[in-house]
Amino acid sequence: MFELWDKALSLDACLRAVQHAGAGAVVIFLGVVRNNSRGQSVNGLEYDAYKPMAERKLREIGEEIDRRWGAKCAILHRVGRLAVGEVSVIIAAAAPHRADAFEACRYAIERIKEVVPIWKKEFAEDGAWWIEGSTALTDKPLIVNLQASQR
Repeated sequence: MFELWDKALSLDACLRAVQHAGAGAVVIFLGVVRNNSRGQSVNGLEYDAYKPMAERKLREIGEEIDRRWGAKCAILHRVGRLAVGEVSVIIAAAAPHRADAFEACRYAIERIKEVVPIWKKEFAEDGAWWIEGSTALTDKPLIVNLQASQR
């Protein structure tokens, strides 16, 4: 299961997608919208994505995880507007051993940020800005060049 959703994500669906008889550990990562970023108060986020490529890249991450750790993985990521406290991403990794499941989960979230064409816009009381990597694009227009963002 490697999907983008425009509604609340399902932890149960992720768990069902990865559980198997050989799994001695299942690790779940939840990314949650927080109320602050880079010293600013944040009251929400918006995620946008190039869905066909994003879902393909999520699947590729799952395949990498299977090859590297022998872990079964599921990734769900939200798109659209999210409020503080809402879950933006769920990653589930099931492996024979806990260390592999933890490493697989950590690897997945880091790779998502590196290679998946999902863009985040933060909303604050004094404006909104797109985030590229860990940098706010405050000195640029709110519309980001999609080719530049897909690096």
